[in-house]
Amino acid sequence: MEKIALIDTHCHLDAAEFDADRDAVYRAAKLGAGEAAEVAAIVVPAVERANFGAVASVCRDYPGCVPAYGIHPLYVERARPEDLDALRTTLQREPAVAVGEIGLDRHVEPRDDGKQLFYFNEQLKIARALDLPVLLHVRKAIDPILKCLREIRVPGGIAHAFNGSRQQAEEFIKLGFKLGCGGAMTFAGSKRIRTLAATLPLEAIVLETDAPDIPPAWRAGGRNTPADLVPIARTLAELRSLPLAEIAAATTRNARAVLPRLRDFTTTTGENP
Repeated sequence: MEKIALIDTHCHLDAAEFDADRDAVYRAAKLGAGEAAEVAAIVVPAVERANFGAVASVCRDYPGCVPAYGIHPLYVERARPEDLDALRTTLQREPAVAVGEIGLDRHVEPRDDGKQLFYFNEQLKIARALDLPVLLHVRKAIDPILKCLREIRVPGGIAHAFNGSRQQAEEFIKLGFKLGCGGAMTFAGSKRIRTLAATLPLEAIVLETDAPDIPPAWRAGGRNTPADLVPIARTLAELRSLPLAEIAAATTRNARAVLPRLRDFTTTTGENP
């Protein structure tokens, strides 16, 4: 029987946490860890100029892995303006599917809000100029991010690890964005996130792990992996009282719609998610 194909729209497979067993982690995701589903494609976002090369290398070495390049808000403290030129050059040279991971973070202290805002806006301008969607880090910063998106229009993207209100979700959807659902949704106590996952239009949802971060309930305190996308998808199916196959088909379709270069890139690498 042919396996159900899923797309992990946010996974840091290049991270040091996977250095010791990256091959095994990748194989487990692609084989579905014995499940009736597998992870057919994995979007690997960069977080700073220093790891652009690592992201590109992982995506060359592991079929079905596709890159995005950007400067994460938690890394802007060591960023320099010339990194934006390097980002633009990389996006023009590499077959990237998005600009990311970019955004704002109003949780971590200390921080430089002005510097975060500068790099976020400049990267939105790059995305607009190159007609690329964006992968957004939105932790406790949804309203200022929406304000920036209204001022600098980009071709949509994904609000990664979305945990805002229904009204905020609807504002992202109006701007052409999908909402990323992952490990946080698997905790029974995550009432708001679970309610959103169960009631938002299914065409607005994509799946993600953010591995090795945001582990699901069954790995609380441990390392998240892309293979966990399968039980994460099963959780969404249970919340919506739908078959896993229907959730997989819808979220895969949504990922392709919001990341249109995904299909082109995976086709050239021999994958067909």
